[in-house]
Parts: sequence; C-alpha cells; structure tokens
Amino acid sequence: MSEPRVGVVMGSQSDWPTMKEAVGILTELGVACETRIVSAHRTPDRLWRYGGEAAGRGLKAIVAGAGGAAHLPGMLASKTRVPVIGVPVQTKALGGVDSLYSIVQMPRGFPVATMAIGAAGALNGGLMAAQIVALEDAELAARIDAWRAALAASIPEEPSDD
Repeated sequence: MSEPRVGVVMGSQSDWPTMKEAVGILTELGVACETRIVSAHRTPDRLWRYGGEAAGRGLKAIVAGAGGAAHLPGMLASKTRVPVIGVPVQTKALGGVDSLYSIVQMPRGFPVATMAIGAAGALNGGLMAAQIVALEDAELAARIDAWRAALAASIPEEPSDD
C-alpha cells in the first residue's frame, strides 16, 4: 500500500464509529490514509509529535474528530501547516453543539475547516481531504468527479411511492 496522504485522527476510541465514515470515503476513492488516536488532553506529547511530523511525512490533509471540549483539531492546526479538517463528534450532554463551537471558534492564524456534527460531517471531512489531495492528482480528481456523477445519477427526478 502507498504512503498515507491523509491522516484521520480522533480523541478517543469512542470517536471511531463517527470517524470511520471519513476512512470509508477515502478508501472508496482510493486515497491512502492512516488512523490514530491522538488525545489533546490525555496524550499531548503524541499530539505534538503527530502535528510536528505531519508535513514531513507527506500528509496533505488531516481529518480530526473530537467531542466535548474538542481541542484536538485546533491544537493540531497550531502544530502543522497541513490543512486540518475538524469533525465535531456528537456528545450525549449537548448533542455535539459543544464540539462544534469548540472546533469552529479558532483564534486568528490557526484555521480549521469545520464540518457538520457527526457521521455526515466525518464523511464530508474525508471527501474534503480527498479534494485537497486531488489538487495535485488528476487520477484522483477524475475518481471524485465520477463519484459525484454517480451520486447525482442516484437521485430520482420525481418522487415515487416505493
């Protein structure tokens, strides 16, 4: 398998059911990716290493999912020039709004492209990462175009009672 071009990271194992949606679309589009648990609070040294080494290892984008305080995407953005795509993971206490607010409210100079809460956001995060990689990969760009065409073709023009 080729070297990963996208990192998919999450704050804990409990984020995996959401974040596997990002991995699923990347795999479907043929984008090599890696997955890691990198907690901003419980494994800060791991986070620092991952962010500091991301560009040098050839990553083109990082999809970072976190719930609650959700500091992972922002902290990674502070440690790398690689684009970070934040996925707010749905929480029990506040439904993921806490995660969304934490990820979207970044200070000037540390952008995080923030997706929707939950699985749809994770899939879109993976798709956004693939689109970033496709800027320098014509074959991947063609696969994304074909994926979008298939999605459009799957939508009926008229409703049915089926």
